[in-house]
Amino acid sequence: MGMFSSSRITYHRRLFLWLVAYSLVLTGCVVAFQYSRERKFKADELDAQLQIINGSILAELSEGINPDTVRCHLAHPFDELRITVIDPDGEVVYDTSLDTLTHVSHRDREEVAAARRRGQGFSVRRHSETTGVNYFYSARLGADGSVVRTAVPYSTTLSGLLRADVGFLWFMAALTAGMCAIGYFVTRRLGQNISRLSRFAQSAEKGERIYDMEPFPHDELGEISSHIVRLYARLQQTTLERNREHRAALREQREKERIKKELTNNINHELKTPVASIQLCLETLLSHGEMSAKKRREFLERCMLNTERLRKLLADVALVTRMDDGRSSIVMEPLDLSAVIAEACGERRDSARDRGIEIHDDVAGPLPVEGNQSLLLSVFLNLIDNAVAYSGASDIEVRMVSRERSRVTLLVADNGTGVADEHLPRLFERFYRIDKGRSRALGGTGLGLSIVRNAVAIHGGSISVSNRRTGGLEFRISLPLAADVTKA
Repeated sequence: MGMFSSSRITYHRRLFLWLVAYSLVLTGCVVAFQYSRERKFKADELDAQLQIINGSILAELSEGINPDTVRCHLAHPFDELRITVIDPDGEVVYDTSLDTLTHVSHRDREEVAAARRRGQGFSVRRHSETTGVNYFYSARLGADGSVVRTAVPYSTTLSGLLRADVGFLWFMAALTAGMCAIGYFVTRRLGQNISRLSRFAQSAEKGERIYDMEPFPHDELGEISSHIVRLYARLQQTTLERNREHRAALREQREKERIKKELTNNINHELKTPVASIQLCLETLLSHGEMSAKKRREFLERCMLNTERLRKLLADVALVTRMDDGRSSIVMEPLDLSAVIAEACGERRDSARDRGIEIHDDVAGPLPVEGNQSLLLSVFLNLIDNAVAYSGASDIEVRMVSRERSRVTLLVADNGTGVADEHLPRLFERFYRIDKGRSRALGGTGLGLSIVRNAVAIHGGSISVSNRRTGGLEFRISLPLAADVTKA
């Protein structure tokens, strides 16, 4: 791998090197162009001076003055001036730098050929074949076809005269350095943004959480980068919410499976006692045909009691399963909750009085709700049945505690013995019994309060239980109200 491999040079440095190369090429082109123009300008200026001398020489030669005489009184600013006269055939007829005239034709010399074509011409730093010295030549065509050529040696002085302005070169060098310095900071900032975006891309590829990033600049690249970061953050948030919902759904699914398994085990356990009792009674009846009618009736009544218990258990299990399937499987309709409460109290009033318990319905209607009548009825029936069977109370009351614009709070309470505080958190659990023997003896299934809690939750409400200071239990139920009632 090369020393300047892109894997070893950052984007900022690569961009800066490209900018430096571009600046150097641009500066080189400008300097070369300017140097060429300045050199030509100075060469033209020097040629113009020599052409003035050439014109003076041609004028005196045309008057018949000898070239040596012309040279002697000729005024010029040059330390050394070579004068050459060339006839129309290209032969040198006079040269101040030669002791013996050469017979080599000068027609093809650059400055001479240019003078014959255009009237005048010059040549910069051409080597003289006759003297072996480099000269700057300037030639002019006379009226008779002869050419007068003047030349000055291409010495250090003349080279300096024709050299481009050094100050301009320094100016261009300083300008290039300034451009590179500005370019360094610009590309550095751009490179930092690119590097930051690259680090973000690497983090995004690894799926890392992007909590906070240094803000990008307020330009097109910054806006694009910010958009990308925001989109990724939204994607992360969406992914997190999806994963959270997925985990919640999995937990809910596992909880449902656990509850179903627990329900199945509990049902299996609850079914064993009545089935075993029925089986024992039937076996006794079958094996003792001589049994008295009174005893036979006693066994049949026991079978009937356990059969009723099985019926209640299966009905409650069916209701629990129906609620576990979710709200979508339960039909909701406009109802008057006060009418549902009145129906529940009416159904249980006579049986409660037989036990010396009075049920008081103090709920004034109408109370419009959107609900399922059978489920709401089961809520109050179960609460009243529990109070009648287990509370040891003499009074059960159902009353409205408060009514707001969109919610109503109801109280179902008794004046019985209550329960120990450690049992309160578990009263709504399935098959949870405080006194298991007494509950089974009274035909309880252990699902009543669980049905109450789930039915209230399905209707968007909540329920809590506590011991009353004056004795007994109270269940506080909060349910949302609907706008109106279309069915009483």
